[in-house]
Amino acid sequence: MNPDRGRSGTSPEPGLNRWVRPAVRELRPYHIEDAAGLIKLDAMENPHPWPAELRGAFVEALRSVELNRYPDGEARALKQRLRGYLGLSDDTGLLLGNGSDELIQMIGLTVGGPGRCLLCPEPSFSMYRILAAVTGMRYVGVPLCGRDFDLDHEAMLGAIDRQQPAVVVLSYPNNPTGNLFERRSIEAVIEASPGLVLIDEAYFDFSGETLLDRVTGRPPVLVLRTLSKIGLAGLRVGFLIGDPQWLAEINKVRLPYNIGALSQASADWVLSHAEVLREQALRIRRDRDALCSALRRFEVLEVWVSHTNFLLVRAPGLGESLHAGLKAEGILVKSLHGSHPLLADCIRITVGSAEENQALLAALARRL
Repeated sequence: MNPDRGRSGTSPEPGLNRWVRPAVRELRPYHIEDAAGLIKLDAMENPHPWPAELRGAFVEALRSVELNRYPDGEARALKQRLRGYLGLSDDTGLLLGNGSDELIQMIGLTVGGPGRCLLCPEPSFSMYRILAAVTGMRYVGVPLCGRDFDLDHEAMLGAIDRQQPAVVVLSYPNNPTGNLFERRSIEAVIEASPGLVLIDEAYFDFSGETLLDRVTGRPPVLVLRTLSKIGLAGLRVGFLIGDPQWLAEINKVRLPYNIGALSQASADWVLSHAEVLREQALRIRRDRDALCSALRRFEVLEVWVSHTNFLLVRAPGLGESLHAGLKAEGILVKSLHGSHPLLADCIRITVGSAEENQALLAALARRL
C-alpha cells in the first residue's frame, strides 16, 4: 500500500505522510469565515471605534516609530505601561505574546513532549486542542456538566489523577459558554494539578473576576490576558502573568521581536487612555444584558447568562440553518453546531453596537 495515499483515495504530494507529524495531519486549521460585506458578530471584537477626537493624536504618536529598525525585543515600555494598567508589582513576571494564542503555544513548547498532556474541560476554546497537538502533547477533554456548563469537580480531579497533565487550562469565563466556574472548584483543580495551571482570562474586562491573586502561590498558576477583546484585536497583543522563574523558562522558546514596533507603540499609547477602554467595556456589558433580554423574547431560543462580550444561544432543531439564515440576512455569527455534543443547535453571538444588535434582532424576527 502506498503510504502517501490520502484518505480520499487521491495521492497527495509525495512525502506528506512520511514527514508531516501524524498529529498535524489529523488537524483541521482554525476556520475564519469571510466577513466582507457582513455585520460581523462572530469573533468577540469590540464594535466601537476609537473616539474621533483622539485619532489624530494616535496617528501623531506613531510618526516617531522607526520601521526600518527592529522593535524592542523585550517590549520594555509596553511592559511598564501594562504593569501600571494591571497594578502589577515589579517582582511579578510578565511575558508578551503575539496574541494569547502564541503564549499558549510557548507554554506547550516549554513543557510538552512525548507522554505529556494538556487537560481542559470542554467545550472550551478550540485552540487549546490545536496547540496541544502542534506542541507534541496529547489533548484530554473533560466534559462540563449538562446544560449549565458547570465544571465537573469530581471528573476533573479524577482525570488529573489518572493523566498527570503537564498543563491544565481553564477558560475563566469560559468560551464559548460565557459562564464562570465556581472558585472552590478551580481551587480544587489547582491543588490537585501536578504541573502548570493556566487561567485564561481573555474576558476579564467583562466579568471583573480574576485569579491573579493565585500567581504567587503553589502549585504554579499562570494568568493569561489579551488586549484583543477590549478594542485592540488588530494589534495581536497577549500577556502572561506569573512566577518570574517559570516565565523565564517559557521566554526561551519565544521568537525574537514577536511584538512588532507598531503594535508596541499603539498598545502603549492606547493604554495611556485606558479610561476609554473601560467606558467601552461598560457599554458592552450593558448592551449584552439588553441583548440577552431581547433574545429571550423569542420563545424558540435558549439564551445563557454571560460574563463575557458574547452570548451562547440554542435554537433547538435548527442546527446550521439559523447560522445560514442570518448570513443570508447579512449578519455573521459563529456556528457551534457539530463542534461538541453539548453545543448541538448552538450559535455564539458577539455583542455588537446598538445598531448592529437591532439589525440582528430584526433578522431573527424575520427568520424565526
